[in-house]
Amino acid sequence: MAGGTSRRKALWMLGACAGLTALGADAARPRGGSEAAAAQTTARARPAATPSPTPTPKPTPRPAAWTQGKLTATEKPVKELSQLAPPPPPKSIALTLDDGPHPKWTPRILDLLAEEQVHATFFIVGAQVKEHPKLARRIADAGHQICNHTETHPMSIASLSGKRVRKEIGDAHDRIADATGVVPQFFRSPGGAWSKTVLEVTAEKGMLPIDWAVDPRDWARPGAGRIRKALLKGKDGEILLCHDGGGDRSQTLKALQDVIPKLKKRGLTFVAL
Repeated sequence: MAGGTSRRKALWMLGACAGLTALGADAARPRGGSEAAAAQTTARARPAATPSPTPTPKPTPRPAAWTQGKLTATEKPVKELSQLAPPPPPKSIALTLDDGPHPKWTPRILDLLAEEQVHATFFIVGAQVKEHPKLARRIADAGHQICNHTETHPMSIASLSGKRVRKEIGDAHDRIADATGVVPQFFRSPGGAWSKTVLEVTAEKGMLPIDWAVDPRDWARPGAGRIRKALLKGKDGEILLCHDGGGDRSQTLKALQDVIPKLKKRGLTFVAL
């Protein structure tokens, strides 16, 4: 009997020790064991945080390359940089490009400008911006000036009604600002066609009307040699007209590859409006 009691007492003590050991293990285990384990598993399997989408840029004016303030000019379209107030530094020349952005030619011209470390002025068409908003943003992000060239490029804009002119200029103005974050400060009328209404709407939108001094007629594709010859006549303070959209611009690109370094060797500095 005593032996049986001793065995039972020994078994009870073993059981108690085992219980205490288990209790100690439970105490050491995080509360809510299964939930904690699940949480740990989830933490290990959690994917990397997805970066927040880039917010739409808030449209802001972009001042001219050589001034911190607002430029002023005469009521007539500007053909030369000396007509702007303040004017750019001496030995400045401006390259302007119309009718883009074009998915093939604009990137190639941007690459050339980057290689030559030159800033230009792009007069872009709203309808093209609608088709290629990322490309329009690339132009702006590269530091080039973004300008208004109407929504659909109507060559007859000078004879259109006031309502239509306001829509052409206003729609492009808003689309360009939304896509690039840049509020256009300059406007060029398609084909250089101006009227009192076009000039008034340009002023209403806070823009300056811009023409050109040198026109190589590259849009007509006369040959890279003729385009090059015309552009090389450019002088200090002049505005050069070229195109990066509206068709095949291989001749323009080929000409600019030669013209830009040669004008720089003359001591001219390319400025964006």
